[in-house]
Amino acid sequence: MGYRFGSVAIVAAITLVSTAQAQQGDGTDVQITTNVFKPNKVQPTSDRLGQLKLPTDFTVQTFAKGLGNSRIIAVSEKGDVYVSRREEGDVLLLKDVDGDGKADAAPIKVASRAQAHGLAIKDNKLYLVTVKEVFVADIKEDGTLGEIKMIIGDLPDAGQHPNRVMAFGPDGMLYISVGSTCNACNESNAENATILRVTPDGKSRTIFASGLRNTIGFDWNRQSGELWGLDHGIDLLGDEVQPEELNRLEQGKQYGWPHVFGASDIYPQSTPVGGLTKEQWRDQSEPMVLGYVAHAAPMQLKFYSGSAFPAEYQGDAFATMRGSWNRNPASGYEIVRIRFEDGQPKSIEPFLTGFLSDGGKTHFARPVGLAVAKDGALLMADDANGVIYRVSYNGDAKKAVGSRTAPAKPMENQAARGVEVPLAKDRPATRTEASLSVSSDSFASDAAIPKKHSEYADGVSPAIRWKAVKGAASYAIVMEDPDSHPIKPFVHWVAWNIPAGVTELPEGLQEQLRIVEPEGVLQGRNSSGTHGYFGPKPPVGDPVHHYHFQVLALDALLDIPATSDRDAFLEAASGHVIGKGELVGTYGQSIEPPQK
Repeated sequence: MGYRFGSVAIVAAITLVSTAQAQQGDGTDVQITTNVFKPNKVQPTSDRLGQLKLPTDFTVQTFAKGLGNSRIIAVSEKGDVYVSRREEGDVLLLKDVDGDGKADAAPIKVASRAQAHGLAIKDNKLYLVTVKEVFVADIKEDGTLGEIKMIIGDLPDAGQHPNRVMAFGPDGMLYISVGSTCNACNESNAENATILRVTPDGKSRTIFASGLRNTIGFDWNRQSGELWGLDHGIDLLGDEVQPEELNRLEQGKQYGWPHVFGASDIYPQSTPVGGLTKEQWRDQSEPMVLGYVAHAAPMQLKFYSGSAFPAEYQGDAFATMRGSWNRNPASGYEIVRIRFEDGQPKSIEPFLTGFLSDGGKTHFARPVGLAVAKDGALLMADDANGVIYRVSYNGDAKKAVGSRTAPAKPMENQAARGVEVPLAKDRPATRTEASLSVSSDSFASDAAIPKKHSEYADGVSPAIRWKAVKGAASYAIVMEDPDSHPIKPFVHWVAWNIPAGVTELPEGLQEQLRIVEPEGVLQGRNSSGTHGYFGPKPPVGDPVHHYHFQVLALDALLDIPATSDRDAFLEAASGHVIGKGELVGTYGQSIEPPQK
């Protein structure tokens, strides 16, 4: 171990050997040299502020100061500025009534909730997310809030990345980023390391995208309507590894973490569960589109939606980089510009720099929050010294054409995939004359499914058995609810490559992509966005829903990735189905369960 000013250089050797759970030795032997370097915090003196650098004709000034741990910024239609403070556990309101680019008076505290962080505004309501809860309140005429109501209380527990963020998409749905609990590990809760898609009332949610270590910054391209996000790279892999990732985020896609990173590079230490290889995990993951300097720590990302910057910035995005602790020299401590051409990113480059001072040994700001003000300026929140900076353009170049909203069709089209279609048994892909009988020890045909098999209780899969079909090389199960809404039918379970000699599955199968008993069974993506069985969860008070456990006999094993959904499975199964049958159970939930 070697020491330098303000940093520690660490040489780590990773040799994988057999450990608990799914972590098994595979012969990996990698030596890594990494740094722990945390530049000292200093005050934003006038001399230091004079070191800030921007492109020609752009200026930066202080919008507000003395704010403490200022984190995420949201701006209302009226131009009121809201900023969350994680350490203080509240939300502040700031106004610039006279339009001089500075907050007019002392901030007003409008909400207090422990570990308040992400903010979003929709239909004159302010949404606030903490580690596990989402709250909403009406915005009054003066910008203060009405009664604060909790609409979600069971987001996953936090660990290393507790800072939830959220934004409303052009489709009117609420998207919540839930970071990983660790640097790199197999999560026990499928909602960690994901972006969730949630109805505005909080009553229904699905996993939109997974394999995202900590995507705090995400937004929709105002031209294409596509969702883009910046993901935090894995720590302790060296000064240059791994790059921060810019990803195009799409429904049902997996983005590599924890076993794959960057441009499909394999992380040496972890092992996928269920016997999947790292190469298989890589092949079913999306590589990054662009990378940026390792450990820069991307925070809020915003596509420029104003009309005050030059026209060349139209269609581009900006992002804050809070700054590294795991690299020497330090990276980040800046705002970057992401250049787009024809809807596609071309480069990521520094835009506002200079928050590192004294040769990189100190800093006077750690950029976090980012928003486009009503007048088109950029607002940036610093969580180190509690300053909000305002970046404006004072030149005479032709201005951008502002666009506050992105087209909704791309997101709506993704959500519509596999919706309003027949059940699997009634699709052309499963056409066959042969039938098979299906039964369960847990419930009879057309009878109530016990509560333990629902997501309101244990959520364990029921035991299912079926009659063998001559000539079958494998079996598959598709469980669907045709009474659900808005996803109809809702796919609760899709599993295939059940061995030909197996004609029953026990209660409580593992909920993961591949299971080892029975060996080699793959479980695809259900409508909740998870893998494996997802129990009945009809809205409280709905009439009973019907759940179709459909068993298919196939004359082949299917060579498709475990990330496949029902439709991809049916496409691969087409022409191979030689028998089918079903068992239908019912479930209803009349009483609101307690929050977990």
